[in-house]
Order: sequence, then C-alpha cells, then structure tokens
Amino acid sequence: MAATCSVFLLCFALLSGVSFAADPFVSYDFRVSYITASPLGVPQQVIAVNGQFPGPLLNATTNYNVVVNVFNHLDEPLLLTWPGIQMRRNSWQDGVLGTNCPIPPRWNFTYQFQVKDQIGSFFYSPSLNFQRASGGFGPIVINNRDIIPIPFPQPDGELIFIIGDWYTQDHKALRRILDSGKELGMPDGVLINGKGPYKYNSSVPDGIDYLTFHVEPGKTYRIRVHNVGISTSLNFRIQNHNLLLVETEGHYTSQANFTDFDVHVGQSYSFLVTMDQNATSDYYIVASARFVNETVWQRVTGVAILHYSNSKGPVSGPLPVPKTDVSSPWSAMNQPKAIRQNTSASGARPNPQGSFHYGQINITNTYILRSLPPTTINGALRATLNGISFVNPSTPVRLADRNKVNGAYKLDFPDRPFNRPPRLDTSMINATYKGFIQVIFQNNDTKIQSFHVDGYSFFVVGMDFGIWSEDKKGSYNNYDAISRSTVEVYPGGWTAVLISLDNVGVWNIRVENLDRWYLGEETYMRITNPEEDGKTEMDPPDNVLYCGALKNLQKEQHHSAATSILNGHLKLMLMVLLASVMAFC
Repeated sequence: MAATCSVFLLCFALLSGVSFAADPFVSYDFRVSYITASPLGVPQQVIAVNGQFPGPLLNATTNYNVVVNVFNHLDEPLLLTWPGIQMRRNSWQDGVLGTNCPIPPRWNFTYQFQVKDQIGSFFYSPSLNFQRASGGFGPIVINNRDIIPIPFPQPDGELIFIIGDWYTQDHKALRRILDSGKELGMPDGVLINGKGPYKYNSSVPDGIDYLTFHVEPGKTYRIRVHNVGISTSLNFRIQNHNLLLVETEGHYTSQANFTDFDVHVGQSYSFLVTMDQNATSDYYIVASARFVNETVWQRVTGVAILHYSNSKGPVSGPLPVPKTDVSSPWSAMNQPKAIRQNTSASGARPNPQGSFHYGQINITNTYILRSLPPTTINGALRATLNGISFVNPSTPVRLADRNKVNGAYKLDFPDRPFNRPPRLDTSMINATYKGFIQVIFQNNDTKIQSFHVDGYSFFVVGMDFGIWSEDKKGSYNNYDAISRSTVEVYPGGWTAVLISLDNVGVWNIRVENLDRWYLGEETYMRITNPEEDGKTEMDPPDNVLYCGALKNLQKEQHHSAATSILNGHLKLMLMVLLASVMAFC
C-alpha cells in the first residue's frame, strides 16, 4: 500500500505542477468585474467578485495552502491584498505595489500562500487606484484546527458584517476629487454587507434594500465585524444585546462585554452575541459615524435588522445610541486600552499565544512616524509620513533586488520627523532582520487614523494624547498587550507598538484611511537576511509578473477563460483526491 501511495503522490505532483506538501489546499477563482448596484438608492458602478458585492467568503484553516486565481475584468490594473495575512517568507504574494506588479486588464494572476500559524478574522480588498472605494472586498475566516480548542463554547452559528462608509460616486470620480486638491467631504451613507439603511425614520429614502439577519432565540452567534470603508470610524451595536469581545485580527482577547464598539477603518473583530431578549419585535443593528460632528453626520448611518424566528413584529422607534461620549476622547480611548490578549488561550498552535515575553526584550530601534494634514507638494495635494509622501516604485523592490535594478528605491527613510519641507520620494526603512523595534504612530492630522503593517502582528503597548517621549515607556503594557495588525491613532495622540522582525521580505506600512493612503501616507520596511540560504525567504513564484525596468521579461498571456477555469477545477479535484488518498494511506 505504501508503494501505491508513493506512486500516486508522485503522479499528483507531476500532474498538478505544484510541489507536494503535507498541508491541505483550498482553491478559489475570483472574477473581479464591474456590476451596477443601488446600495443607497442611486444606481452606480461597483466592483464585484464573482458577481457578488461584497465578495465571497475565503474560508481556510490554520496552515492550509490558499490558491486564489484572480481574473481582472476591470478596465484598469488590479491587485488584491490580504491585510493581516502574514505571508511568512513570501512577500511576493502580498498584493501591494512595492511587492507586486499589477495585474493588467483582461489578465489573470494566481496568488498562492500558506496561512501559516494563523487563525481569526480578516478581509481582502483591492490595493490600487482607490478601487476599494467601489468594492472588491470580502471576508476571510481562518479556522482553528480540530485539535486546537477555541477559548469559548462552540457558537451555534456565525454572522459576518462588512461595514463601511460609502459614496454614490465611484472610485474614479473620488480619485479625481483628490487629484484636484480637494477633500472628499462627508460620505453619502454607511453600508452593511453592501446594503443601505433600514427606513428607521423619514430621513431615509423609500425603496432602499436593507439587510435582515435571521436568528434563533436562546442561541449564541459569533459575529465577525470588518470596517472596509474609506475613512470613517464606525460604532457598531445591536439594540439591547451585549457584544462579548473574543478575537481581533487573529488573536484571542480577554473576554469583555460591551454595549457598543468602535471599529476603525481596516479593523476586524469577533464578538459572541446571545439572543437572550424577548421577541416582542425585531432589533436594530447599527453602524454609525464616529469621532465627527455626529449631529451633522446623522444621515451617515448603516441600519440592518436582527429578526428572531419568533418575532412578533417590526422594530420601531429611535436608534440606540453609543454609551461612550466622543466629546470626551479620553473616555473613548478607554475602550481600545481595555483590549487585552488572552494569555491562557491557545492560538494557531497548542502553546499559549500569550507566552511570548515581549516586555523583556531589548528594543533595537525606535521609529517615530508622524502624520500631518495633507499639504501641497509640487502643486498637488499629498499626505506624508515624516515629511515624505511615498511614490510607488515602477519596479517592485525585491524584484529589483533580484534582477540588480539600480535606483528603484532608497533606503533612507528617517526614523523620526525633521523640520524640513515635505517632498515626494521612494524612501523606505532599512530594517534589521531579527531586530525588535518600537514604532510610534504620531497623529498630528485632524482625523482619527488607522495604521497597518503587512507581514506582521504587533503588540499595542500604549496610546495617549499629546507628543510621545521616552518617558512614556513607563506607562506601557508589557504583559498582555493585544497583538494585531491594524491600530487606531487618535488625532493629537500617539500609539506605540512593538514588532519582532522575523519575517524576511518587503512589507508595507500604511495608513488604512483610503484618502490618505492614496495621497502617499505610507512606506515600506525592507528586511533581508544577510545569511539567506533559501530558508528565510521564498524565491519569486514561477508566475511572477514583470513591470517597470523589467517589463521586457514579461510574456503575453494567451489563454481562454474556459481553459483557466478548467485548470483551476482540475487542480482542486486533484487536491481533494490527494487528501482522500492520504487519509486512506
């Protein structure tokens, strides 16, 4: 039998064109195209994945290999990125311009990566050309392996909420506004899973399609909430129901009850919600604008309906209001400060996820990244970090390194802000492999911002208002700080994070607020192992795309869509067959 299995595995490797690995595969075809939708009652062009807006769920399990064949049916280049998926040793799959050439219109590209030692709630979205403002996003769930218990009773079901601010103009029109030197102004509404608000009062137009979630009384559901919006922090709440926080971006939290919760741009959370109310009527689900003039922004509110199976009637009356008062920002900051790591829970591996004693490690470098309100540079409106507005390289960084392209970028990004005129530059951080760095996000802009680091989770050890200084370290949480990949930074405040640089590659550091990101508020860390022997960084994939100085290396794609689909399904069938044979062996 062993010989038979060996022969089959060899045949599988030859037929599939992929190297054999013990961990299972999941495979998806993503067709990214325009469709017409009217989420706020106004017909507009949105970006769909497989005809769905938002896109379909990408569902995997710890250590699975994920294959996503992306077909670009847009009229402009496309990249999909996977915030929070760490792409261990494999920044070639990260899906941002510093690491990947874009997928041209009418082309396809297959991403392949492993969700190594990860669990939790994430999302995917376009990273180019302000496209996320028109859609193209969808949820990612990475499940625990069966042998690793979750730190709470198995829920009776799951509900996914994709929330975000929304404009009735498409991403191209919004791009033109920013390119003209203007701010976008107030959004037209907030969507929940691509749908507009329930008509909770006369301010909501008639005929808007809203969402109803059907639940069973007495049951407990895991609720995953993702803010995929452009720039608005949103307060999420379910009328009369408690939200028990249990996970954020791949790490279990110390469990705490909230009546409402602020979800900032780019963030993901999991809550347990028990359907323990009477069923005299349905209940409101609300996502409303936060840290703005809420009286003026009242119309920017997403409203869905929670419907018990034994509900006796529709919901009515005013929307529930948040408990915390944003006019007292110190009070509002208490909520993120209350998010702590569950240090007794297993994560993706059987050892406790909180067992990493980060507070006892010496900091090797400190980077203070200061954001300011957008300013004019060379006649155009731009946003900056440390006075530098990032210009994406025409040749992705590691591709330039491998092919000895000189001058593609600079490794001179300043580790702190200087008093000098802002400038455009392709300037990156020359980070040290196996360093343990402190990054201070100093927000001197007028809006609350979210900052994200690709390739890593970081420990959120402190946040406060004012200007960060060395003596602030005395207030750090050096024991059970939450580890995550996207963190809010209040206007006029700072947030401190610690990162262990053990993932070789080129990794984007950016503001998730799409308007600021589009205007240049980002940079990259380049992390190389001087003793690289093939074990700390993967080679470029065989299907790598070439552009910029290397565009002459790119071959034209010649295939039919039907052939691509057949190949994708054939590979998936082979993978399923392989799993069956492995179980038999």
